[in-house]
Amino acid sequence: MSVATPPRAPASPRVIYQQPELLSETSTRYCPGCGHGIIHRLIAEVLGELGLGPRTIAVAPVGCAVFAYDYLLLDFVEAPHGRAPAVATGIRRVRPDNFVLMYQGDGDLAAIGTAEIVHAAARGERITGIFVNNGIYGMTGGQMAPTTLLGQRTTSSPTGREASLAGYPIRITEMLAQLPGTAYAARGTIIDPSSVGKTKAMIKRACQVQLEGTGFALVEILSNCPVGWGLTAQQSMDHIRAEVIPAYPLGVIIDRGKRAVAPTSGGEG
Repeated sequence: MSVATPPRAPASPRVIYQQPELLSETSTRYCPGCGHGIIHRLIAEVLGELGLGPRTIAVAPVGCAVFAYDYLLLDFVEAPHGRAPAVATGIRRVRPDNFVLMYQGDGDLAAIGTAEIVHAAARGERITGIFVNNGIYGMTGGQMAPTTLLGQRTTSSPTGREASLAGYPIRITEMLAQLPGTAYAARGTIIDPSSVGKTKAMIKRACQVQLEGTGFALVEILSNCPVGWGLTAQQSMDHIRAEVIPAYPLGVIIDRGKRAVAPTSGGEG
């Protein structure tokens, strides 16, 4: 008696890595486990999907963000520390048909560049900013940043940040969202695939806002610094989930869309 052969289960679809056209094949110089590489890929994917690569002029200042021009195949201008919004504003004014992107870290944007980012948002500059928040000065030795959590140890707060000495962490994105010139402000993270997908959607929306001409757009991304934090890559992601997200809630903070105030208007959003 013959035995029927059971049908074969359908083969699982093969996952093939497709490198975005705007992402360089250059070997990374970021520390092991750093989140910047994930964020670079998201930017490359979004700009490629929107067909913005040839039109984009990006600005990267001092700090770990400065390496972005090695990995993203875009025209870049390097800015002094904290001055990316001022440089981006100049580009916007003289090249109104270009797409203008800023890529900044938290020590850069929220500390030495606080005045620059506040006034660029207040003017409603048609600029899209990517704000990488890892709560530390990663490149210069692991010092405390404006976004460093209370109790967090850094090289300049070895016993942990104390509010009585260093003040409280600044939720810079919520602060900027209050300005009528800010058309879009959101906060995402990269701790797992689901979060990565949501963050990509935020980046795409921030780019679309600039194309609509409705004002300033910013996406804050909670990222990790395993070396600066003294953790493994996995531990650093767990730390974001357990400690950082409760202090910096995820989600879209404001999306004024076409109701946003134009840079020349003095009305309310």
